[in-house]
Amino acid sequence: MEQFLSISEGVIPVFFIVLLGLILKRAGIIDDRFVKVSSKLVFVVSLPVFIFVELVKTKISEHFNLELILFAVAATTLSFVLSWIVASRFTKTPEEKASFIQGAFRSNYAIVGFAIITNVYGIEAVAVPSILLAFILPYYNILAVISLTVPIKGKAELQLFKTSWEIIKNPLILAVIAAIPFSLLEIQLPFFAIKTGEYLAQMALPVALIGIGGSLGFDYIRSSFIPAATASFLKIVLIPAVFTILAILFGFREIHLLTLFILFAAPTAIASFIMAGAMGADIRLAGNIVLISTLASVITITLGLFLLTYYSFI
Repeated sequence: MEQFLSISEGVIPVFFIVLLGLILKRAGIIDDRFVKVSSKLVFVVSLPVFIFVELVKTKISEHFNLELILFAVAATTLSFVLSWIVASRFTKTPEEKASFIQGAFRSNYAIVGFAIITNVYGIEAVAVPSILLAFILPYYNILAVISLTVPIKGKAELQLFKTSWEIIKNPLILAVIAAIPFSLLEIQLPFFAIKTGEYLAQMALPVALIGIGGSLGFDYIRSSFIPAATASFLKIVLIPAVFTILAILFGFREIHLLTLFILFAAPTAIASFIMAGAMGADIRLAGNIVLISTLASVITITLGLFLLTYYSFI
């Protein structure tokens, strides 16, 4: 029981900040413009700086794990396929199907995932998740475009060049790439640069979590509850349970297993809601999946971490 409380004390504050964002939005203290601007600030500046600073201070060569990356990519692919199959049964329109698929596989790993890892296991645990991010984030974007395009418009509408360019210029990926030579060559940044970076990094996750809360809404929860609940179940229960067990069987332990579990168990990314609206998918369903998976994942992530810790896997 003491172990469970210790883990919950690390996980629950993350979701309380999300809840704070929701309350502030309802109270009129923050608005859609704040959410939009703060999300862009986090995505373009503070979160990339956070990743860059932490990777520069670590030896990437010691934390790079090809087996972890291959397993994560393979599991994400299977999750995508499973989501597509289930979506065909639980959705009625191409727009619903597109939102369902993306919502069921796309994880909020970069924000909620990193916040939980640092809150529960400390800032020193960020190196492995950051390296994996450089590979899994572009793959998420590729699959997201496929899931939002093919069900609605067909394969002919896929714009491979445009998608590739958007992935290449992603600030989070650029941050990892920029940090690699500093880490490998053990180049020391000036103290003022590190300190400035740390100040920017410290605001990344809290501001991002408040932005997530400000993006949530209960207005349309009844309009697509069954498909939203089904997609959320896939995202935060079935997929993490299946692939975490497989990861254990493949021999992953400690920080590597923790990283994989958080990757699978983190709620649906808020970016899925934004992309759904931009590409003509069902925005209500996309929003409901984000809402349900975010609120329910506080229980599923806490329980999952407790079980993994209790049985000494992490």
